[in-house]
Amino acid sequence: QVQLVESGGGSVQAGGSLRLSCTASKYTAESNCMGWFRQAPGKEREGVASNYLGRHTYSADSVKGRFTITRDNANNTVYLQMNSLKPEDTAMYYCAAGYTCGEKWYQASQYIYWGQGTQVTVSS
Repeated sequence: QVQLVESGGGSVQAGGSLRLSCTASKYTAESNCMGWFRQAPGKEREGVASNYLGRHTYSADSVKGRFTITRDNANNTVYLQMNSLKPEDTAMYYCAAGYTCGEKWYQASQYIYWGQGTQVTVSS
């Protein structure tokens, strides 16, 4: 069993930045892929970005050029640096972990473990 603990959410004005962190309780093959999803009220959960052992990264078109996902393998931690935030980025952000990322990295079914979520609110 792997626990994921997120931190770093909050409220910011449009154009601002936030950095989310997610630390896994331990390393296992089940956390080779760590990523971030988000869900806004009334919308489906969507993949934001994922990182496979620090070697490969994946991100949604909607955040490319604004969000960067990085990973500290030694500390089982993945970060999401969010710049140029927009009101439409407002959502609950969830950390997720699974065996692999790959071309289906954005599908929630790829992931085994989930964090409790951290709220990001961007005001205009």
